Amino acid sequence: MEQRHLGRTGLRVTRLGLGTLNWARDTDEQEAADQLKAFWEAGGSLVDTADIYADGGAEYLLGRLTDELVPREDLVISTKAGSVLEADRRVDGSRRHLLAALDSSLERLGTDYVDLWQLHAFDPHTPLEETLQALDLAVTSGRARYVGLAHFSGWQLARAGTWQLAAPGVRNRLASAQMEYSLLQRGIEREVLPAALDLGIGLLPSSPLGRGVLTGKYRHGTPADSRGASEHLAAFVAPYLDETASRVVEAVTTAADGLAVTPLQVALSWVRDRPGVTAPILGARTAQQLRAALSVETLSLPDEIRQALDDVSAPVHHYPDHDWSTL
Repeated sequence: MEQRHLGRTGLRVTRLGLGTLNWARDTDEQEAADQLKAFWEAGGSLVDTADIYADGGAEYLLGRLTDELVPREDLVISTKAGSVLEADRRVDGSRRHLLAALDSSLERLGTDYVDLWQLHAFDPHTPLEETLQALDLAVTSGRARYVGLAHFSGWQLARAGTWQLAAPGVRNRLASAQMEYSLLQRGIEREVLPAALDLGIGLLPSSPLGRGVLTGKYRHGTPADSRGASEHLAAFVAPYLDETASRVVEAVTTAADGLAVTPLQVALSWVRDRPGVTAPILGARTAQQLRAALSVETLSLPDEIRQALDDVSAPVHHYPDHDWSTL
C-alpha cells in the first residue's frame, strides 16, 4: 500500500487507516483479528483507536491482537483522549486528565508509546495552552511520538497550530487533524482544511463513506444488519438519509457503473486523493467490508468524474468565502 507523510513531519503512514470504533462492541474479537490481519497483509500500517471506544475495550483488544498477530513495529498506532462520559462534561482537556488518560491507554494497549496521540475534541473550559503543553509533555516524555487534534473548528485549529509553532520551549508541531470528511460532509473545506494546509497538518478523514451511506446500501431502505438499523448508531446515520444525500449517492452510483467498480470505491477514492488528506480512516464492521474498502488502492478517478462529483456535492459557501460581492 502506498505511503504518505503525515503533514509536515517525517512520519510515514499508509494512505488508508484502520479504525476500531466498532471493536469490542459491534465487532467481536475474532472479526477484529480478521480485520487487523487483512489490513496488515495488504500493507496497511495506521491503526486508529481512542480511550472512549467501547469504554477502553477497543484499545485493550488492539493490544492483545498486536501481541498475537502483528508485530508492534509494523504498526503506526494512534489513539485519542479528552472525551469523558460525565453528565455535566463531554470533554476534559486538562493536563491532569489527559496525561492520566494516556498512561491508561498505554496500559490497555500493552505498549510503552503510541505513534500518534490526538486530543479528541476542543475543551472550552480549559486554557488551550494547558492542553497543548500536555501534548508536548507526552512527546518529550517518550509516551507519544507525534501529536494531533480531532474535531476542532477552523479557528481552534489555527490557534492551536500557531501556538505550537511559536511557544517558547515547545518542540513538537501538530502532525494531524482527524475530522469527518466525505462527499456527504465537506464542511471542513470552509476553514479547517485551509488552516491545516497552511500549517502543514495532515488530515485524517473519519467517516469517509458518509457513515456508510455512500456505499449505496440505503438506496432502497435500511438493511437490518446496518448501522442505520442499530439501536445505538441509527441516529448517527440518520442525518445522511435525506434528499440532498440521495442525489450525491445516485451520482456516485452512476460513476461506479461507468467505471465498472463499486460506489464504495468511488467515494473512498474521491476523499483519499483530496488536497491535504493523508489517510482516510476505515471504520468497517467486518473483515469482508474492510477488504472491499482496501480494494480501492488501485483506483484513481478520471478528472471528469472527479469534477462531476465535486459539483453535485458542493457545499454552499457564501460570505466571506466567495461571491460575497453579489449577495
